[in-house]
Amino acid sequence: MKEPGTVYIIGAGPGDPGLITVKGSECLRRADVVVYDYLVSEEILRRAGKGARLIYVGKIGGQHHISQGELNPILVEEALKGNTVARLKGGDPFIFGRGGEEVEFLEEAGVPFEVVPGVTSAIAVPAYAGIPLTHRAFTSTVAFVTGHEDPAKDESRIDWERISAIGTLVFLMGVRNLPLITASLMEYGREPSTLVALIRWGTTPDQETLTGTLDTIAALAKKHNFSAPAICVVGDVVGLRGRLGWFEKKPLFGKGIVITRPEEQAGELAALLRERGARVISFPTIRIAPPDDFCDLDRAIENIEQYPWIVFTSANGVRFFFERFFGLRGDIRDLKGVRFCTIGPATRACVEAYHIPVDLVPDQYLSEGVVEAFGSWDIAGQNILLPRAEIAGDVIPEGLSAMGAHVDVAAAYRTVSPGGDGKDILELMESGRVDVLTFTSPSTVDNFIDIIGGSGAVIPDRVRIACIGPVTERACRKHCLHVDIMQGPYSIPGLVEAIETHLTQA
Repeated sequence: MKEPGTVYIIGAGPGDPGLITVKGSECLRRADVVVYDYLVSEEILRRAGKGARLIYVGKIGGQHHISQGELNPILVEEALKGNTVARLKGGDPFIFGRGGEEVEFLEEAGVPFEVVPGVTSAIAVPAYAGIPLTHRAFTSTVAFVTGHEDPAKDESRIDWERISAIGTLVFLMGVRNLPLITASLMEYGREPSTLVALIRWGTTPDQETLTGTLDTIAALAKKHNFSAPAICVVGDVVGLRGRLGWFEKKPLFGKGIVITRPEEQAGELAALLRERGARVISFPTIRIAPPDDFCDLDRAIENIEQYPWIVFTSANGVRFFFERFFGLRGDIRDLKGVRFCTIGPATRACVEAYHIPVDLVPDQYLSEGVVEAFGSWDIAGQNILLPRAEIAGDVIPEGLSAMGAHVDVAAAYRTVSPGGDGKDILELMESGRVDVLTFTSPSTVDNFIDIIGGSGAVIPDRVRIACIGPVTERACRKHCLHVDIMQGPYSIPGLVEAIETHLTQA
């Protein structure tokens, strides 16, 4: 009989995927099975191992996908099969998360478990709204209270008289009971003018904050249709929000920006956008795959001594070249005497990761820039290897050939469409959730148009289109797409800077 696997009860944090702990991420990566709640972000789920099985057990607006009584046995059953189980819970498992009940069930069943604490929304969400829960000038006491319990019930366990005297109160899951909460606090001595903040979807780009007082906040919440998930902060510290608010002031806060790059290559762009407060929408329109055959590339690698220069135009070209190189040659010293040119700094960094210096990077990160950069070198009669995508333009090989070089183009990879349905992205654009579409290569454009139904598909006028470089711009115009955002340098940081400039000055 198999030894039972361990169940890790993990706090996934309040929403911002960067707030899950290092240990939580590591346990998630090693898990065979992931049991997750509604508020766990897709980005966190993507950190699970490739073979992990995902089981959704969340609830929306109080409606359970499955009940707690059904959930607990799932954890035990999966562990008894020998699986390592990651039980992902929003916030912290032991702060109104019913983590204690799940741990009790596991202990009674004899299943090994560990608890990985998480950042609770009770402290993180106010911080993202610019509200310190304690402050020497205001209060040194704070209490966390469930707002899910009906305070009008005879059996309420909330001691309203005592908590009303505490400086800062944080109610979790309290929007539905807000009128009863505020009335109870005022009944037991809290001033009607006490400041209150409601914060929904805290720590995410959809964060929204509504402020008022105990005697006005319930009516304001109803007027603005303020719904869960939200927390309520009561106390004088709410008044600091105007000066200390930072998250909602980020330059791209709340802007929906679509990334069409392959998921494994979207990291830098996604990180830069999130850093500026954007809502990143991953919609990969290409997948990187090996070429139909490696014959040309393998032949070039076997005769690598014949090439004084190797030119890389993408990180994919670098990755596939070196994978084949080490498989066939195995010794980096075989590249002694070879000079390297890369189309831009990102590709250069990929080469330098192999501890190989790059000799030439053009001032303009374009194919034309590569050709121009070679103008100061005597390459007449020299062999140049160009490992690149199976289908690509002829600017570099033709330009270098015109200088007298012999250019061998070798397919190192190809881009293919991942397929899929464009319905979701069309609905997001139509609902106003998308502000910018980003394209980083002609293939991302072509496949995007194909996925959403061809050039006849309607992209709302309010949606801006941003692209890197004139080649990608030409691909957009081929499909009658108007490019709104494009400026040098033609790099990922340059693209983000251009988006920020355009949206903040609009």
